[in-house]
Amino acid sequence: MNSEQSTQSATPETMTRLERVKANTREDHQQIDDMVMAMKPFDSRANYVRFLQLQHAFHRVMKPLYEADDINQLVPGLASRSRYDDVCADLADLGAAGRDGAQGMAAPQKGAGRMGWLYVCEGSNLGAAFLLKAAARIGLDDSFGARHLRAHSDGRGKHWREFVAQLNALELDAAEEEAFMKGAHDAFDFFHSLLLDDQRLAA
Repeated sequence: MNSEQSTQSATPETMTRLERVKANTREDHQQIDDMVMAMKPFDSRANYVRFLQLQHAFHRVMKPLYEADDINQLVPGLASRSRYDDVCADLADLGAAGRDGAQGMAAPQKGAGRMGWLYVCEGSNLGAAFLLKAAARIGLDDSFGARHLRAHSDGRGKHWREFVAQLNALELDAAEEEAFMKGAHDAFDFFHSLLLDDQRLAA
């Protein structure tokens, strides 16, 4: 979900904060990617709606984090990055309703763990360029049905690099660093739970 330099030859001491998080969540990330692709979301609009409902459930719990005043002071412009409204518009385009899921799980409403969740959510937009091209196969684009996959006006890479620089520059103590890492794992776990719910409903 992101384009940071390879961390394979780096050590924890030389890695940036986000490189460490990326390395520690590599398996979580791969599991999610594999499960999403197994849904074949771009084989049909019906499959895509299922994918879109997962996005709705995830971005719905993310919205308060993007709007949190204290985080916006640390990460200027964060509120404008939320894709929840675009997901809702995409669902409306296709005449579909959103779906709540993963009962009992939610994003934290305070603390550094929120940064880990935001890392996962923002990183997912990098891979969206490939998904947007795939969406064209079923007649969708960044103005109909696939708005939430579109790039920022500044470009995906530039927008991501700015976000990475902002998060790497945060001054966190040891406990906050741990919370950041846990937040990233929890965000992947939350999306994994959404995928499992979808599998049960589709069975």
